[in-house]
Amino acid sequence: MELIKFRVSMYKGIIDSGWIDVNNLTVLVGKNESGKTSLLKALHKLNPYNPESYEITNEWPRNRRSEKNKEHKVCQAKFRLSAEEKEDLLKLTDGETIPDIVEVSRNYAEQLEISFGEETVLDTTPPLEIDVSDALPEVKDAFSPEFKKCANDCLDAVKRFVNEERFAELGQLTQNHKSLLRRRRVQPQDRSYDIEGHFINRYPDALNQLAQELQQLVPAQSNAHKYITAHLPTFVYMDDYRTFSGNAYLQEIQSRENERRLTEADKTFLMILYLSNLKLDELITAAGGGEEQIEQRQYDLADGADALTEVILNQFPDRRYEIEYRVDGQNFFTYVKDKPDSPLIRLEERSKGFQWFFSFDLMLMHETEGSLKGCVILLDEPGLHLHPDAQKSLLGRLEEYANGNTLLYTTHLPFMIDLNHPDRVRVLKETKDGIVVTIDFVESPPESKFVLQAALGMDASQSFLVADQNLVVEGVNDYWVLTELSNLLQRGGEAGLPKDVFITPGGSASTAVHIATIMIGQNLDVVALFDSDNEGRQAQENLDHNWITQYNKARTKTILLGDAVDASGDFALEDLFPEKFITDIVKETYIKQLAAADVDEITLQGEGILWQKILRFMNGKDIKINKGPVAKRLRNKLSGMNDLSELPEETKEKAIKLFQSIRKAFGRN
Repeated sequence: MELIKFRVSMYKGIIDSGWIDVNNLTVLVGKNESGKTSLLKALHKLNPYNPESYEITNEWPRNRRSEKNKEHKVCQAKFRLSAEEKEDLLKLTDGETIPDIVEVSRNYAEQLEISFGEETVLDTTPPLEIDVSDALPEVKDAFSPEFKKCANDCLDAVKRFVNEERFAELGQLTQNHKSLLRRRRVQPQDRSYDIEGHFINRYPDALNQLAQELQQLVPAQSNAHKYITAHLPTFVYMDDYRTFSGNAYLQEIQSRENERRLTEADKTFLMILYLSNLKLDELITAAGGGEEQIEQRQYDLADGADALTEVILNQFPDRRYEIEYRVDGQNFFTYVKDKPDSPLIRLEERSKGFQWFFSFDLMLMHETEGSLKGCVILLDEPGLHLHPDAQKSLLGRLEEYANGNTLLYTTHLPFMIDLNHPDRVRVLKETKDGIVVTIDFVESPPESKFVLQAALGMDASQSFLVADQNLVVEGVNDYWVLTELSNLLQRGGEAGLPKDVFITPGGSASTAVHIATIMIGQNLDVVALFDSDNEGRQAQENLDHNWITQYNKARTKTILLGDAVDASGDFALEDLFPEKFITDIVKETYIKQLAAADVDEITLQGEGILWQKILRFMNGKDIKINKGPVAKRLRNKLSGMNDLSELPEETKEKAIKLFQSIRKAFGRN
């Protein structure tokens, strides 16, 4: 099941977010305190990895108390079923037609509702003969607050599974709940230690017994309902990105753990031990033992490091971490290398960025207990304290985490937005009716618009945009040639580029998309001119479908060079000119290099645009060239022409067509 959209309502500051489309990687942009966290938390509680319920007392919007209703659906989500899932459902429902999309919602009463369409809503509350609260051990007031909350969360999870008739899965909760309860148990010297231990000992047997009894009941809900609830993706939420410190003094951590004053670094260290199947108490005890125990401890450390390395490789095949643990008495050290040929170095001596990424990978595995496939991963402000270059690197990591999962993250950081994929951006906007989510960049609030502008490398207080009408081209070479061609046409009495149109060059086709995007956001007239090659066509598609279609159809146009001059196949600006005209300029520009290689003539190689054919030939002769010097020489040649008669006739015809297309795109004759 693949999450494709969701909606949150009546949750904290969100009255109705509206339906939010989701890609496999989606970014929610907004200022601090704009409701990003609330949006993720509401979605997370639809089907959380660890037990967590909606709390109507604390989470219902404060200014809507009179409307409070436990039956209200907090989160609705639509999922696309796979072909295999549809086939399974057809068998379970005796051949009933199953749509591609299923809607799942959860209300404040913790009831899950599943709908296959407006007329088909499956019931959510089965008539059970067993009271879950009576079947499981009692949660006592004498428990410590932390343990009591954990126990109640576990009971809520059991009730949820019962309401959803996931009877067969109840037994699978046993070990997870037992582990959670053990972590929250007080220390032996505390008064509630024994009664908490009694609860922990009774809980697994009681839960298993409940599961067996419930499986003997005749389900009141449909088989389809049970199937969907069993196949819902697991939602994982993270907002705490601690950096792991590989150097630790074991007894000090144990002392702080016993006194319930663990630091964040301590918690992260214990998390690493857990992932490595190592126990703090055993490591400490072995240090005070004999030679045999000390030797065994070293074997255990080696096994733990190998186990963690294997876990990382299984989850991240491209992440070449290798881990080694060493101890000296009670001093614990972690050595890590990330390439086959790099040395093992103490983690604290690696770069801050490396330490952060290493810790992030391990925390994500810890939070999912290794189940990093088929999840919905929700990250709240990842990379907040990273250097901008490291934030850009994190974007690449997020692509990996989204492989096989659906990933949503929030940010107010410009470097955490990849505008190569503008279709992933969702903007939070405050309205008088609460927070809503929009894809409308033009109408987004100033704070969010600033983030998007900054993502394009622009300062909000400045702008290089000096005209209401702008022609965006792929590079400065195009700028030079177009400018001189326009001047030459105008000297010959033909129409060139309108005088009030400003040409802005990008550094590539994709950069031209970025620049055009910010112009769209400033409500300027924009025409983007791209080469007719793969990169240019992709850039045109990105701009057309991801920005123009959504934001500003009327004032923005895109042109492919080949279409403008009625040329088929790949076509770039150099293709306006006869092949010999351009190759002669290349020969003039690189006369020394060609002479040294004993080359008299340039023979075009392969298919595609003219420049690529030239480049293949020159590479074959081990002659390094670039387009800049050639474009400058071409510009100078054009500027030195007195009239159009000096321009090749075929170039003149194509140039006239090109500028006619550009003028037409700007609404000119």
